[in-house]
Amino acid sequence: MGDVIDEKRDGEIVEGTGRNNIKSKDARGVLEKIKKAKTVVIKVGTSTITHHNGTINLLVVEKLVRALSDLKNENKNVVLVTSGAIGVGCSRMGLTKKPESLPEKQALAAIGQVNLMHVYSRLFSEYGQIASQILLTKDVIEDDERKLNAINTFNTLFKYGSIPIVNENDTVATEEIEFGDNDTLSAVVAVLVKADLLILLSDIDGLYDKNPRRHSDAKLIPIVYGITRQIEQNCQNTDNSFGTGGMITKLAAAKICNSHGIPMVIANGDNPYNICRIINGELVGTIFVPRGGEDEDERSAG
Repeated sequence: MGDVIDEKRDGEIVEGTGRNNIKSKDARGVLEKIKKAKTVVIKVGTSTITHHNGTINLLVVEKLVRALSDLKNENKNVVLVTSGAIGVGCSRMGLTKKPESLPEKQALAAIGQVNLMHVYSRLFSEYGQIASQILLTKDVIEDDERKLNAINTFNTLFKYGSIPIVNENDTVATEEIEFGDNDTLSAVVAVLVKADLLILLSDIDGLYDKNPRRHSDAKLIPIVYGITRQIEQNCQNTDNSFGTGGMITKLAAAKICNSHGIPMVIANGDNPYNICRIINGELVGTIFVPRGGEDEDERSAG
């Protein structure tokens, strides 16, 4: 892969690997900003925290909790956006895939959410942290008063030193009020809490120039400035029987973060200690450097 180039254009994909290859002033600046991040939102997908049969991957979750607890010990505000409730519910009920009907999915979410929170709460407690739970639907964000209430709740939990664990409220969500995926939800939460960084932990190392599951010569892209339609068209959703998101939803999250000046990183969640490496300023996965304002495609459409 090529080296990082000094000049950049909107929507540019920058290639290069290794900390020493970061020549762009903006890239160096965003890495320094990440190291100083005070409020960090971390999102984990279903495939990251569960096995293929939907049971909780305790080894990964414990490492995740340890990494987040260490961030909290550094006096950072930490928010965890977690998927997995429906998948865990399916496992508890002996199902091998998600059902199609909304009532069944909502019931399984209710079952799985209890199990998921029990594991998180117990593990965070072992590391001296206080976990809390926030369940959101899109209508909360779209109503000014309810949105303010949500912001105040997050801020008060930060004041209490708690780590909010956020998920979509699948038990009541319908098509009209659902986020649809937790990548988007995590970006919205990052905006709500005025986060300095959003980290998406996935089952993939980052953004590639082509689907690495289908192309052995796919190359990881360390840095991206802006999101264009061409970048979006190059990304194909991954297949997973329990998860709902893919690279398209992650790019949508990046666009939200970009317009609010929030750096976003996609990294492999199989090793949750990647969180610590990212916070230490290492180039891990793909960093989306915010330009601020709308992306080029949105400006031209306006």
